[in-house]
Amino acid sequence: MSDLAIGIDIGGHYIKAALVEGDKILRRWEEPTSEGRTLKGVIEQLQRIVEKLEPPGYMLSVGIGIPGFLDLQREHLVLSPNFPNWKGIPIKSMFEKNLQRRIAIENDANCYALGEQMTGLAKGLSNFIVLTLGTGIGGGIVLNGRLLMGAHGYAGEPGHMALGDDERCGCGCLGHLEAIGGTDAIERKAGRNDLPEDMKILWARRKEPEVARIINPSLEAIAKAIASMVHLFDPETIILGGGLSRAEGLLAVLEPLVHKHIVPLYKGAFSLKISSLGNDAAIFGAASLVSEESPASS
Repeated sequence: MSDLAIGIDIGGHYIKAALVEGDKILRRWEEPTSEGRTLKGVIEQLQRIVEKLEPPGYMLSVGIGIPGFLDLQREHLVLSPNFPNWKGIPIKSMFEKNLQRRIAIENDANCYALGEQMTGLAKGLSNFIVLTLGTGIGGGIVLNGRLLMGAHGYAGEPGHMALGDDERCGCGCLGHLEAIGGTDAIERKAGRNDLPEDMKILWARRKEPEVARIINPSLEAIAKAIASMVHLFDPETIILGGGLSRAEGLLAVLEPLVHKHIVPLYKGAFSLKISSLGNDAAIFGAASLVSEESPASS
């Protein structure tokens, strides 16, 4: 059991975690994210979760996927639009102090990409993109076998591509993809139009004209973002993850929208797929941060 680690994926709605050994999940836990998404509340949750997952007699390292912008050294959380009070904090040392163990942190969508490369649809691939469609919209970009980090550690944030107009993003800017296609944004828009603020209900009713007026512009923006990433990075595949990716029939709806924006020579050069690992991808990727199993970050 020398490869044991705990992987945790912090989401806007749920925290998902597991005890991981290599490419196997031995034990898992999931619970709603602390009300208000406060740092204190989430730290208390992490303490309880680690206690539930850790075998007796062990002091395991923990890898944590966090939604937001991390510094290049992966020590500070610079900005997290969907966790507005988590800004400019030394989050790695805070987690280590409170959990009393070795901690490694990474952007949650990057963890998803690492997990896909380890044991998912990107296994054996060197150039691919993961796009996570959930509370917000995240991305993990792997080029030539390595995570794209950028000069400051902020690379791979498709949710902040400027594809709209005056939609207010959680980061404070206008017109970002996340403010158009993130489920929080879609649900808020539905509420303003006297529709249920529940993405599952909205998706089931997506052919109704009043619901289509809410959802279709979001899908169109996501499709434009995917097409733009294909043109920029020439990936072998783009893998969709996150809660919206599991909506029935999403790929059949999204693919034609993407293809109308794609230069023809790219159309047969990449594939658009739904993650087969689901939430487990981010957990595997997070656990790999504290093991030797992380191919894209080595």
